[in-house]
Amino acid sequence: MAWWQWGDAQAPNVVVCVHGLTRQGRDFDVLAQALVARAAQSGQPLRVVCPDVVGRGESDWLRDPMGYQFPTYVADMLGLLGALHQQAPISLLDWVGTSMGGLIGMTLAGSPQLPLPAPIRRLVLNDVGPVVEWAALERIGQYVGKAGTFESVEAGAQAMRALSQSFGPHTDAQWMALSRPLFKPAADGGWRLHYDPAIAVPYATVTREAAAEGQALLWQIYDGITASTMVLRGAESDLLSRATALAMGARGPHARLTEFAGVGHAPTLIAPDQVRVVLDFLLPEPPKVPSE
Repeated sequence: MAWWQWGDAQAPNVVVCVHGLTRQGRDFDVLAQALVARAAQSGQPLRVVCPDVVGRGESDWLRDPMGYQFPTYVADMLGLLGALHQQAPISLLDWVGTSMGGLIGMTLAGSPQLPLPAPIRRLVLNDVGPVVEWAALERIGQYVGKAGTFESVEAGAQAMRALSQSFGPHTDAQWMALSRPLFKPAADGGWRLHYDPAIAVPYATVTREAAAEGQALLWQIYDGITASTMVLRGAESDLLSRATALAMGARGPHARLTEFAGVGHAPTLIAPDQVRVVLDFLLPEPPKVPSE
């Protein structure tokens, strides 16, 4: 498994940022740099690690596509955290997870039997919760694994932009920075998306009934979370309903909720207001002492 790293590789304070289903770790470039800069202001070393979940980005592909499911992802993250802890002991561990990455983080934070090097202290769930709306799963299933090839990175970026209107407004420069890591040269020319199309195989087996049955287990996991938790929600999200987000504030870790207007699924954590919310939660600035 590949990962991208920012900040001090020896820092005991580690923030892990994990992407959504068809994305990769470079999605967090802007947030990671902002976190490192905020930490530097207070003189606290920080290590930010942004993995490419198996089958995505620079990570290897699986021989058996049915391995592209949460038990594999959770086990891989435990392996990564163990490796990081061997490199430099982790004493403080925070997690930022978008969509799929949030569900992985929720599982790690809400399963005390799992061998984490340190308990997750602060957890950011970006547009995801124990109830994943079926309409959103159907929408995602229409495009996952079906992109084909593109004449250029720019053409691919335009196609992804058309599919990703729910991400909210981005400048052309922001969108290209977000898109370039998504494409790799195709064997027969042109450019292809970075991920193994076979991630769609287990996804296609999920039924409405199975998704509904999984909600009870996810709520049980969520209720077991002791980390300080924040839920981010695109105000127009079709994946995380407002009712679910509010319920997450009323039970378990009693997550605080922040919503972003004009955004659906999912906030990209690039806009300054989105970045600031995460910075203030993970690395709150000390209160200013008024001068006499």
